[in-house]
Amino acid sequence: MEIEKIALQMLTSGKGILAADESTGTMTKRLDSVKVSSTEENRLGFRETLFTSNKVGSYVSGVILYDETIKQKSSNGDTIPELLNKQNILPGIKVDAGTKPLDGSPDELYTDGLTGLTERLKEYYNLGARFTKWRAVYKISKDHPSQNAITNNAKSLAKYAALVQEANMVPIVEPEVLMDGDHDINRCFEVTSAVLKECFQELKNEKVKMEGIVLKPNMILNGADSGLKNDPAIVAAKTLECLKTNVPKEVPGIAFLSGGQSELEATINLNEINKINDTKLIFTFSYGRALQQGALKQWAKNIHDKKAAQSVFSHRAYMNSLAATGSWKQDKEVLS
Repeated sequence: MEIEKIALQMLTSGKGILAADESTGTMTKRLDSVKVSSTEENRLGFRETLFTSNKVGSYVSGVILYDETIKQKSSNGDTIPELLNKQNILPGIKVDAGTKPLDGSPDELYTDGLTGLTERLKEYYNLGARFTKWRAVYKISKDHPSQNAITNNAKSLAKYAALVQEANMVPIVEPEVLMDGDHDINRCFEVTSAVLKECFQELKNEKVKMEGIVLKPNMILNGADSGLKNDPAIVAAKTLECLKTNVPKEVPGIAFLSGGQSELEATINLNEINKINDTKLIFTFSYGRALQQGALKQWAKNIHDKKAAQSVFSHRAYMNSLAATGSWKQDKEVLS
């Protein structure tokens, strides 16, 4: 399938992308928080619970997997990519190797993983992956992000995207300006604009097909430590303005990260953005915690009672499906 068609399938109206690509370390922290042992069996058990939830294929177009998960088999003997494909869900894979301190600016982070990437992409394609993810992170403070951080992460994102398209997969390009900090929404707008501008310049330099990528940015928000509340109408207006100004019209759509927002906040803000969307861009979700947290807490009560956790997950996925078309309403939040 051509990458442009894969990108559009990922952005199917009313569907979003489940980010289930937590590393073993991150997944261990999540399971520790609900007092469940982080064994390989339990990590797979929770993820398979989500992947086999009722109507999951109606709300989710793709799942970003971790290296461990894409190589596992489900309880019915299918590989995880086979399990997803049967529900018309595209399997994807996280391919970056995490972050490390940036040379010359040790307080900032640089994403690693270009070495050996071509070989890993071939392996993942053969395992069933049809899209990939690479995340760069930028912190806001008085002195950050530096131009060094903006430039170096943009160059790596672009090189990654070019290699992924050569491997006949769609790259999710994820430049995340972190919520951490005491900055206000205008500073977030300013930094996110600078980050996006640099990323798209480097993507053009690497001759990446804009029609064959999915952008995964942060929303424009007040810093988590600012003491300022986020008004959904203002978040939506600022986010839409930022993206209209900085994203080329050839890009088919955007799947927002939740970035530390609560489950409800992430749904409300996505809904508000779609209510005022006057572009051809498709705005949907690519959430991790904001899709999984409630289900994880329910699952932890009895890991053998899959249906209870699946009910919570399906409801949250449905709420975000509505938000992806601007049709979410508060009264729908009651879980029947």
